[in-house]
Amino acid sequence: MAIDLISYSLVPLFAALIIPFIPRKHRRITEIIANITLLSGIINLGYVIIYYLVLNDYTSYTSDAFTTLMLFTIYLVGMAITFFSTYYEVEKDTNFSSYYSLILVSVSAMCSLVMSRDFFTLYIFMEALSVCSFALITSDSKTFSIEAAIKYFFLTFPASVLIIFGISLLMINYGTFDFDTIKFTSMNFLTFVSLSFIILGFLIKAGIVPFHFWTPDVYEGSYSPVSAYMAGIVTKVGGIYAIIKIVMLLSSYGFGSNLSKLLLFTGFLSVFVGAIAATVQKNMKRMLAYSSISQMGYIILAAATFSPIGIIAAVFHLINHATFKTVLFLNSACVEKSTGTTNMDELKGLEHRMPWTSWTSIIALFSTAGLPPLSGFWSKLLIILALWQSGHIFYAVAALIASVFTLAYFTIMQKKVFFGKLPEKFNDIKEAKYQLLIPVVVISLIIIFTGVFFNRVFPYFERILS
Repeated sequence: MAIDLISYSLVPLFAALIIPFIPRKHRRITEIIANITLLSGIINLGYVIIYYLVLNDYTSYTSDAFTTLMLFTIYLVGMAITFFSTYYEVEKDTNFSSYYSLILVSVSAMCSLVMSRDFFTLYIFMEALSVCSFALITSDSKTFSIEAAIKYFFLTFPASVLIIFGISLLMINYGTFDFDTIKFTSMNFLTFVSLSFIILGFLIKAGIVPFHFWTPDVYEGSYSPVSAYMAGIVTKVGGIYAIIKIVMLLSSYGFGSNLSKLLLFTGFLSVFVGAIAATVQKNMKRMLAYSSISQMGYIILAAATFSPIGIIAAVFHLINHATFKTVLFLNSACVEKSTGTTNMDELKGLEHRMPWTSWTSIIALFSTAGLPPLSGFWSKLLIILALWQSGHIFYAVAALIASVFTLAYFTIMQKKVFFGKLPEKFNDIKEAKYQLLIPVVVISLIIIFTGVFFNRVFPYFERILS
């Protein structure tokens, strides 16, 4: 079954070009176009993936499994954000045309990025995604949002310089930017240097320690659905995806050594710095931001093994992170909408008024901590196995210990926000609108399904390496 992947990039782009011509008073038409555009993509991509999961027959599978999976994840998170935003009751001064157009353009940029077959094209669409992200961060025009956008721009700008410098060295060395040419050509020192610059740039874009300083401010300061969008998929595609892609290229050389050691140490730092910082946060969104840093460290640890099982684990945890982090950030948006705050010291007992928000948060946080039978358990198990089999015993044990930290700080969050006696000032609050809960519940079911039917899901991930 062949599918025309390029349409998943072009359709949202065309929709984004149409929306600005719709009068502002017809906001509902804008929302319908954005939602239908992304829903149609999810249905098509979901059919392709489920078709092979159910039949478990990949003999006729002609599409790039990694690309197809990434496209589905991009559309899933994008759809969750647009549908959630439709019913979130945003600020009156928000320009809906530009907001939904930016989401659709960013979806198009991410799809084009994961379909790229050379480094220069990847760089172009990464920059397009960065521009859209900068604009989205300022969606609600608040001072804190503008400050966060400025930090995002100035702290990620050096990353673009490093990436373009590394790409230039590749051109000098090979005369091309093509992935396959580099993959099947003997590697030399200049290749190592150029790819090191590119990886360093994408580590900054992803907000990995020690380049993480912009991440908490951006996630906390952005309009809440945008925070979920940035944490759920944007930083993954705009940073982590490219690193996994480079590791897949280098794995053909049987390469490890210095670059592997650097990535291992960087991933280790991210896992523990993010986890420890998360435990002392008072703001719910800021805790989730540091949690994202920690979980991205796991992905880097897996990729740094340069082994087949490590690459599968990295991709699997990237997808898992997109799902459970989207749920947690959207739930934080529901809490903020209902109570007017995300300061956990001011919250307590919300489970009595917001049971659906509470229970979907539990599913997502248990998956993040790696508890069975949820999807996060399997990806973390694969990460630990990949590290152990590669001889990195210390990092394998560290990854296991860090999962305990993850469970600890999320238990703190759940206790502060949802458990205990409800304060009198919150006696009149109600559960979030059912429309806001639909994307959260759907993604939570995906988390459960992926974990329970892991034996069906894993063969698909094995196709990533073929």
